[in-house]
Amino acid sequence: MLNLALSNPGGAPRKILCLGSHSDDLEIGCGGTLLKLIASEPNLHVLWVVFSATATRACEAKTSAARFLAGAAWQHVEVKEFRDGFFPYVGYEIKQYFEELKQRYSPDVIFTHYREDRHQDHRLISDLTWNTYRDHFILEYEIPKYDGDLGSPNCFVALDETTCRRKVTSIVETFQTQQNRRWFTEETFLALLRLRGVESGAQSGYAEGFYCRKAVFDFALSA
Repeated sequence: MLNLALSNPGGAPRKILCLGSHSDDLEIGCGGTLLKLIASEPNLHVLWVVFSATATRACEAKTSAARFLAGAAWQHVEVKEFRDGFFPYVGYEIKQYFEELKQRYSPDVIFTHYREDRHQDHRLISDLTWNTYRDHFILEYEIPKYDGDLGSPNCFVALDETTCRRKVTSIVETFQTQQNRRWFTEETFLALLRLRGVESGAQSGYAEGFYCRKAVFDFALSA
């Protein structure tokens, strides 16, 4: 197994773009990884985008982003109002937003939805991420839900138990509007972290899984 570092301590600020369809997607999919990145690289720059949120959900999204991004050198949160569940039918407007985003922010790493996610909003955001950013490192995160569409990630970020519990506690405490969903529990989120920890052989026993479809390596050759 090859270990690669996403952080860049001591170098130029690493720029991260986080794309989530709904107000809890990023936290569930890659919240632990972001907590770990910020802890290891205080100079991190993060642009956090949520594409759909009602007024109440928007408040939750901003509160949660503040918790997860605390400690980043620069952070900016954008919460859009595209209609939940209708992304494929308003794709033109979302595509326009992506084009505008591309002109003002060129990230080193992008976190977006898993391409094979069965939620139509998630799939569209994933597709537009790849359509828009052709020369960037993209990691697709996963969301557990009723559809049973979890796959087999090929990229993992090991997390210690403290970070995992911080992630899960923050999600459950912040997103009060989701408490009526039977799957929205600490047990669900910890179970997936534990499973990915087993699959990746993480010493801590916990990890977040991602799908890396393209990675380009440049190996310097000595004279």
